[in-house]
Amino acid sequence: MSKDAKEISQKALKEFLSEAEEIIEKLNQDLLTLDRSDKRGRIDPETVNEIFRAAHSLKGLSGMFGISRMTTLSHNLENILDKLRLGKIQLSPRLLDLLFEAVELLNRIVEQTSNGEENADSNEVEHMIHRLDAAISQSGDETGAGALDVLHIEPEILGVLTEYEEHRLLENIRQRMRIYKVHARFDLVTFDHSLGELTTQLKVLGEVITTLPSANATKDTEIEFDILLGTNREERELRGEFARSNVAVNEVLYHQPSPGEAPAPMTAPVSAADTVDHLVDDQVGESIHAVGDHDAGEEGIGSLKSVSDTVRVDIRKLDHLMNLVGELGLIRSSVVRLGDRIKAEHGFVGYSIELHKINKVLERKLAELQESVMDVRMVPLRQVFDKLSRVVRKLSRETGKRAKLEVEGADTELDKLIIEELVDPLMHIVRNSIDHGIEPRADRVGMGKPEEGVIRIKAAQRGNHVVIEVTDDGGGMDPEVLREIAVEKGLLPATEQVSKREIFDMIFLPGFSTKKVVTEVSGRGVGMDVVKENISRLSGIVDVDSELGKGTRLTIVLPITLAIIQALIVESGGKPYAVPLNSVLECLTIHRDDVQKIERHEVLQLRDAILPLARLDRLFHPEQASEPPEKIFVVVVGLAEHRLGLVVDRLRGRQDIVIKSIGKSLQNIRGIAGATELGDQQTILVVDIGALIEESVRRRD
Repeated sequence: MSKDAKEISQKALKEFLSEAEEIIEKLNQDLLTLDRSDKRGRIDPETVNEIFRAAHSLKGLSGMFGISRMTTLSHNLENILDKLRLGKIQLSPRLLDLLFEAVELLNRIVEQTSNGEENADSNEVEHMIHRLDAAISQSGDETGAGALDVLHIEPEILGVLTEYEEHRLLENIRQRMRIYKVHARFDLVTFDHSLGELTTQLKVLGEVITTLPSANATKDTEIEFDILLGTNREERELRGEFARSNVAVNEVLYHQPSPGEAPAPMTAPVSAADTVDHLVDDQVGESIHAVGDHDAGEEGIGSLKSVSDTVRVDIRKLDHLMNLVGELGLIRSSVVRLGDRIKAEHGFVGYSIELHKINKVLERKLAELQESVMDVRMVPLRQVFDKLSRVVRKLSRETGKRAKLEVEGADTELDKLIIEELVDPLMHIVRNSIDHGIEPRADRVGMGKPEEGVIRIKAAQRGNHVVIEVTDDGGGMDPEVLREIAVEKGLLPATEQVSKREIFDMIFLPGFSTKKVVTEVSGRGVGMDVVKENISRLSGIVDVDSELGKGTRLTIVLPITLAIIQALIVESGGKPYAVPLNSVLECLTIHRDDVQKIERHEVLQLRDAILPLARLDRLFHPEQASEPPEKIFVVVVGLAEHRLGLVVDRLRGRQDIVIKSIGKSLQNIRGIAGATELGDQQTILVVDIGALIEESVRRRD
């Protein structure tokens, strides 16, 4: 294979893996929807169909790229889903767990293929296929052809129903739904749009069982359709809906029982909202079933035009584009300096005025470009929260505890790279909430709590930061117990007095665990230290609070992006630093005598509050720190409710910067988020506000 062909092949494989990941994510979301509808006692057939179609698509795509493990597993998953949608097997909690496990295995195959591990987990795939086959073999093929005889319906219609449509008709009969034949007439030119609108309207009222073309059109310019609808609505109500349209509604009557024959049992009516969750119609080509077509899974060849307007972009390409925008910002800064020099030497005339105008246009266009690139990078937190729903469901079953996840603010957006780094910390927090926080069912009932525990995640944007709160209504943390564990593990001297906040912060220490027994869920002392480390690496902070018997709350504060940010350039001890402007609240000019000391810590009386101070030169270069000048500047920064004053010698101005990673020698120094380059080719350090505030809070406590 030529080099070009290999590159094309690798690019195609990468696009396939990206699409496969999207399909698997949709599979998981639909399975969660199916789980919720099962708990309500009403399975939405459209959701089952969506899951079946997704497995079918994954089978076809993986077959094209020769990923046999995925093809075989998807095929077996498709088989069991086909049995489920045709009513040949019943949905049970055990079967639902098996479907979740199969989808998780598909996700692992995607990851392994991406990493070049083509033959990994082959035994696990075979084992999963065996379990899926066993689930199918335990079912009996239900046939209900005789049950259709209870309806007064034309044999011509029954004869062209697909197996799936026949099953859905039987299900409506078993539930004693009213069956209606809706006859509609449309203009031949616009029938596709009109039929789509009618189908959407009918789906609100009940379940559209089938849509069949009719041969009874009275005009050559018209086309007619017969639609079977299952619903609990009255006939007069339906006729009222279509009183002024070319739609006729007629109820298909049930046969009356023969003398001595017991009437068919009636079930409770099912509302239209429970009957159909999807209100958007499929393509009209999927709505019209050709006579004799008995394979609902096969789709006809339609337009080759893509139905999506989205384009997948590698995040590394966006990083490169973002860096280019940052470099352009540096060039603009050089243009500004050049303009200032010309203005100082020759006055604001001639070329100086023209250069000033060009700079203003360049500044505006760069701002638009930066905003556009940032918009592309932003993704909703829903992507993370959907994954956490599966974690909660799985861990609830493993621990035997009942717990549910409630989410608020799922549409809050963050940078894609921050989202990816946030998955593991949130998963650890949720795992701890279930294992350590939520009590066993019997204990909760004894305490007067609901049997089912609640883990609530709330996300909201506050300025240039996003605040994520994770709370549970479990037993909370006992400070005295935490203190005893810390003393026992040698993390705290027995005689040392510490605050309640410091005790809670000990859960973030490596090796700290309240579990006496190691389980698959927790107890190894690994988890919360990873949470703090990952959040700090994202220039964020994490705070914990708990009340015994009522629950625990963890608050995470993160910047919206770490790509291009505006920074305040300051000088301290003769060295420049960049302070992220999204954390700057105000700047003050004070006399050095205004600085006071409380318990050896420098503070400033700011209005009605005490503001702790930190000198940048003493933090990063304590051996070179000198006495500050009489007039000093204080940059007040804050995250959430925490405040800190950075004492600096000079404010140099505001500038857009691109944060670059720093070498290993500086990587572990707290308070440094990275480095950036100014327009004069000078490299300076970027201050990590989150780490400095966290250190300040720890010292005060």
